[in-house]
Amino acid sequence: MAQQNTKAQGAIIEEYATNCAQKHPLYSNEWQECLDAGLKKDSTIAYLWQQKAMPLFKQRKYELGMSFIDRAVQYDRNEYQDYRAFIKCIFSKQYQEAINDFTDCKNRYGNRFVMDHNYDFYISLCLLQLNRFAEAEILLKQYVNDMSKKGEEWVHATALFYYGVAVMEQKRYDEAIGIFDRALKNYAEFSDVKYYKAMCYFYSGKKDEASDWYKQAQADFKNGYTINEDNVVYETYPYQVLWGK
Repeated sequence: MAQQNTKAQGAIIEEYATNCAQKHPLYSNEWQECLDAGLKKDSTIAYLWQQKAMPLFKQRKYELGMSFIDRAVQYDRNEYQDYRAFIKCIFSKQYQEAINDFTDCKNRYGNRFVMDHNYDFYISLCLLQLNRFAEAEILLKQYVNDMSKKGEEWVHATALFYYGVAVMEQKRYDEAIGIFDRALKNYAEFSDVKYYKAMCYFYSGKKDEASDWYKQAQADFKNGYTINEDNVVYETYPYQVLWGK
């Protein structure tokens, strides 16, 4: 169960987080000082530890931030363990540790959602980064199939992107192109999809098609179209094309 804050703890959160830290810039010393003052009152409030950690991850101070999010998990595992797993997957790139955290969460709570996707989606991203492509494909195929039961328009283009990548990495290029085409139906300017579609054509020996899709990908990227996830402003996602950045 999520931590049930007492009335006294709620008052501490309001005084030191809502009315103190959150009145200052996110990355300021004052933000941290307010939260530290609250934790001096009660060091078991998980939310205050999470609020200390969050801006540090966005500043890429992963080791320091992880020490704080570990404390949040200590006091409220239900609320913050999957958040920690997400951070390990997308921010600090600790892929096996992220898999371990997500797997434990699945065993405890089922295949819940965090940051817009289910646990298996993030496990699959970690598997891709560990070159375990067939395992990633199984999870992504199931995730896509589950979404498609509501209709193809419900299938997240990012999920189709990674599903296509998993298939592409196993050199099933025609199949990957078909999956990438599904992604483009839901997000027509998805530059990363077009880039890897170009690579599929290239490795299939179809150089003209490869060149055409590569140029389209480059143009869409220049217009600001890439992976559509909230935290892409802070971190490079797996297989995201940086185009010489």
